[in-house]
Amino acid sequence: MKIKNKILSVIPKFMLSIVEVKAGIHLFLLALFLTSCQQKTFNNEVALLDYIKEETNGYTQHKTINGVDYTLMYRPTDVLVKQELGDNITDTEPSKCETLRNKYKKYMYFNLSMSINNKELLSAAPKNRNEFGQMVNQLAFGMNEKVHVYTQGKDTLEMADFIYPRMYGMSKATTIMFVYPRDEKVLKDEYINFTIEDLGLYTGEVKFKIPTKKLINEPELNL
Repeated sequence: MKIKNKILSVIPKFMLSIVEVKAGIHLFLLALFLTSCQQKTFNNEVALLDYIKEETNGYTQHKTINGVDYTLMYRPTDVLVKQELGDNITDTEPSKCETLRNKYKKYMYFNLSMSINNKELLSAAPKNRNEFGQMVNQLAFGMNEKVHVYTQGKDTLEMADFIYPRMYGMSKATTIMFVYPRDEKVLKDEYINFTIEDLGLYTGEVKFKIPTKKLINEPELNL
């Protein structure tokens, strides 16, 4: 009888400990979720870009297809703000920072880098002058017809602009920045699709899925 009473007295404590463990796990998961949803703030541009370039953070994606390396990187609003402010940021009025943020946050910015054997496309892909000229024309003027962004429901976002800086073989990749309007309705989807048509490199269509929560909670600079 005494043994039975001892066992019965232990059971409630054991069950209580299970409840406490479960509660602790739930609190940990909640804290982890809230932390993941919060915007990260960095004191300098280098630290922010290092964070962006780390694929596990969700802002950079990479694919290699038929020998062509594709890297898609989201470019946060504050990176563009910092570039316009320059190095004399300490002398800048807070109101100017907010003005520039309001200016740039109307859009989403994506850097698409493409390379073959760590060389620009123009340095590696064309086999003759005609192909070289065609690719130059395509990269400089025709990428709005080759790159597309659309929602889960297949609604297409109209490209606002794209910028192709010619590097004349001085870079290890061809990098183009694409600009799209930041549509709040679009960001309600779980993700958006970013696709690149075949550029004559026999890759077929290349597709990236971009989680919208990353765009909504993009990292910031402590300006």
